[in-house]
Amino acid sequence: LRGRDGGLVQLQAMASVKEGVGARQLNHFNRIRAATIDANLAPGFTLGEALDSLNALAKEVLPRGSSTALSGESRELEESGGALYFAFVLALVVVFMVLASQFESLIHPFTVLLAVPLAVTGALLTLLIFKSTINLYSQIGMVLLIGLVTKNSILLVEYANQLRARGLEAIDAVKEAGRIRLRPILMPSVATIMGALPIALGLGAGSISRRPLGYAIVGGILVSTVLTLYVVPVVYTLFDQLRAREKHDLQELAQALHRNPAEGAR
Repeated sequence: LRGRDGGLVQLQAMASVKEGVGARQLNHFNRIRAATIDANLAPGFTLGEALDSLNALAKEVLPRGSSTALSGESRELEESGGALYFAFVLALVVVFMVLASQFESLIHPFTVLLAVPLAVTGALLTLLIFKSTINLYSQIGMVLLIGLVTKNSILLVEYANQLRARGLEAIDAVKEAGRIRLRPILMPSVATIMGALPIALGLGAGSISRRPLGYAIVGGILVSTVLTLYVVPVVYTLFDQLRAREKHDLQELAQALHRNPAEGAR
């Protein structure tokens, strides 16, 4: 080493030197020393289960002051999970508001939205049968089902209301609506299933990750289309009977008040 006066000083007089092995580069993440761990899922485990195990293990092993961060598909799952649930609820609220303004009623939107739980049930059963998981793609498929399956209920309820306005009873109206609207319900449903079938079969490059989307759409529409033809008419009839009973009770109360005004004032 060169000193202040320009002379040379031996290094061993200033420090003790030892040869060793060190890292070729020091990785940082958010300006903090970091180490990256890459892993693949073992058979039978989902990405959510792996992340839960990883977080639990990190709390036990890592020293105090350490932190963890995700990347890739794991990061997408963590960031998009809550956002998709919010989008699902928001879609239900928007559809309910639109239907309420269309039918000018708060009862018929509930009848129409009964197709959504049926579709979600079908999607979950399909994912279970094919041993798939609830990931980003399957959650997107469930959000899509809200718009895809409610049209079947809208066709039934809207035409049943028209028949009711013509003087038909509720049971006769839903039977006729089911007969007339059967073809308009089946044709778009079959077309949508056939369109999503290549995604569910996993055809094409990189399509394996998109299979849950196809499973959710195909299973949800299939189950919802079949059950909607039975569940929605039954619920429509029950709601109509409840409204008729309530209307009858109000008429009896009005007649009682008309016969005895003093009782009504009291």
